[in-house]
Amino acid sequence: MGFERKLDHIDICLKEKVNAHCNYWDDVHIIHNALPEVDMGDIDTSVTLFGKELAAPIIISAITGGFEGAESINRNLAEGAAKAGVGLGLGSQRPALVDDSLAPSYEVVKDYEIPLVMANIGAPQLVEQKGVAAFGVEEARQAIEMVDADVLAIHMNFLQEIVQPEGDLRAAGCLDAIGAIAKEFPVVAKETGAGLSRTVAHSLMKHGVAGLDVGGLGGTSFAAVEHHRAKKGGDYTLTRIGETFWDWGIPTPVSIVAVDVGLPMIATGGLRNGLDVARAVSLGASAGGLARQMLVAAVEGADAVHKELDTLISELKGAMFLSGAGNVEEMANVPVVVTGLSADWLSAMEPLE
Repeated sequence: MGFERKLDHIDICLKEKVNAHCNYWDDVHIIHNALPEVDMGDIDTSVTLFGKELAAPIIISAITGGFEGAESINRNLAEGAAKAGVGLGLGSQRPALVDDSLAPSYEVVKDYEIPLVMANIGAPQLVEQKGVAAFGVEEARQAIEMVDADVLAIHMNFLQEIVQPEGDLRAAGCLDAIGAIAKEFPVVAKETGAGLSRTVAHSLMKHGVAGLDVGGLGGTSFAAVEHHRAKKGGDYTLTRIGETFWDWGIPTPVSIVAVDVGLPMIATGGLRNGLDVARAVSLGASAGGLARQMLVAAVEGADAVHKELDTLISELKGAMFLSGAGNVEEMANVPVVVTGLSADWLSAMEPLE
């Protein structure tokens, strides 16, 4: 079921243009501190997230699983995350919950001492779709046990679903279903490229989620990914829909500010380097999530993943040093200016939230 689709997603993300047309992180400017009054060597990037201590506020965001080639990718990501001391999110585990022969491509992460592991199931699968029974607490438990996860990400990807020929388009009841699972396990509600609004964040908080991953506009557009799939398949209507909604969503920096409702927040969507991680933290995020560039590294090997993560942490330290922040808590309080389209968004959204 998910085998060919997962392969297509990886191939498209590696070979095609799939990014949103604007990266909003360039609107976020950390104020330079000409007298940092902290030694670079004394800067502490460690952070506690969901009760787990990470060497840096960085999460390898959900990428893949459920086919033979995914085992190698996830092994390389897991080894790199363990060495660097950062978190790792798995791709959707739906394929392995349907066909347990696909579980090894996810289970491989259990071979490594990763400080924070996030299992992953989809919100659309929490309600009946096309006669297929909904996932519930038992499937959530299976997903968590499959990878010895610390938390469960429930991803919301309805933008992607409207462009998929096999898209799941029933959404009524998802919120209550998320709440039912959140009563049993720590749940992170995760968008996948279209961002979260304050209204949705409040609803999720009331339903008991432990954290949010804003998954905003600015990085990989899954409307774009599905556009390429539809074009390859000769489906004119879905090709057109993917193009139309290529840049749909709330920019990641805007979403971070909007959904600051008191829950831990992961900022995923368009982050390119350690400076973007620092920008995310300065806006209120607990950590930054990166996916596509980690996929590129994982295809090369575990050493490439570790090298990329080490570089990200070095860039983060550089941003902290230049802003006078000796630790992540101080980084969260450095002065920051938001300009451009992101500033326009924040100004326009304020009376709506």
